[in-house]
Amino acid sequence: MTATATPFRLQIPDAALQDLQTRLALTRLPDEAPEAPWKYGTSVAYLRDLLAYWQQGFDWRAEEAALNAFPQFRTKLHGIDLHFLHVRGEGPNPMPLLLSHGWPGSVFEFLDLIPRLTEPSRFGGDPKDAFTIVAPSLPGYGLSFQPGQARFSLEAIADCLADLMTDVLGYRRFGAQGGDWGGFVSSRLGAVHAEKLLGIHLNLLAVRRDPALVQTQDEAERRYLAELSEFLKEETGYQWIQGTRPQTLAFGLTDSPAGLAAWIAEKFKIWTDNNGSPESAVNRDRMLANISLYWFTGCIGASFHPYYARMHGPWPIPGTVDVPMGYCQFPKEILRPPQSLAARTYTDIRRWSVMPKGGHFAAMEQPEVLAREIQAFFRPLR
Repeated sequence: MTATATPFRLQIPDAALQDLQTRLALTRLPDEAPEAPWKYGTSVAYLRDLLAYWQQGFDWRAEEAALNAFPQFRTKLHGIDLHFLHVRGEGPNPMPLLLSHGWPGSVFEFLDLIPRLTEPSRFGGDPKDAFTIVAPSLPGYGLSFQPGQARFSLEAIADCLADLMTDVLGYRRFGAQGGDWGGFVSSRLGAVHAEKLLGIHLNLLAVRRDPALVQTQDEAERRYLAELSEFLKEETGYQWIQGTRPQTLAFGLTDSPAGLAAWIAEKFKIWTDNNGSPESAVNRDRMLANISLYWFTGCIGASFHPYYARMHGPWPIPGTVDVPMGYCQFPKEILRPPQSLAARTYTDIRRWSVMPKGGHFAAMEQPEVLAREIQAFFRPLR
């Protein structure tokens, strides 16, 4: 690592914790529509219980300590202070691997995944499969945000992270892995920085969401068209408001922790493989740590910018992605394009795995399964 990266440790001031407690105590909730819970969005009864726990039972300092157990750094890059975890792997030759989160995620997503990748022997694996992990807070997110800083598109995020890996950390070639926007960032890296990439592993594919682009009518593509139609009709409201009026939405979510929790917890409910409650799929404390990081850093408005840039700019993956690609499909992922469709973007698909359980937040829901898949994909590329 170069001298331009300085060690970092997270320490939220006590005053910020007290301010959150005060705001939670003054929460005013809306009424619940007389229909099934979650039909119109976040359940009022669920949120009331979550907010009570956030105020009275959640231990931010414990989650903060869990993050601080990993080596963290900041570096000045592309005009911002970029935060990242840099965790050295065991074994004779750990592969450098860039982990990219998405929205509404953060580096808290990766705390159970990272040890499985850096120290596989702790979990019954082979040290030869170890990775050295670089897990940044995406520019504009969490600890890579400061008020007034420039906003980053997906294209700009990918360029920034490529420079982090090569110019700051000195890795000539590396692997990349991600879901949500992290899947797009990894795909963009594979498309425009191919010479730096050993390969990319994804749990969400950067495939255009345009029914007109589906040309064949085999069973898998018909299934995908039905999924896509339902998604475009029922699940894209957040994309439209975040992609057209991000500033207006940011007022409410920056001022109200209840509003912020409702906005983010709904995605954990809809996008995870759960039995009716998000906590059956992800740890409640870890989900609240993620929400709390958005709250304490005030980054929610900046975190919307990739949606605005995506809606007002070109498709971020130019041409095809020709580096080796592996994909792990979880059954409750937002969308699951078939391999025939993915192959029009990714020309070198080396591994395509279909999992029996899990959803959009794979690193939180199924860290052991995801770690095994990442190891298996990259093993022949070392």
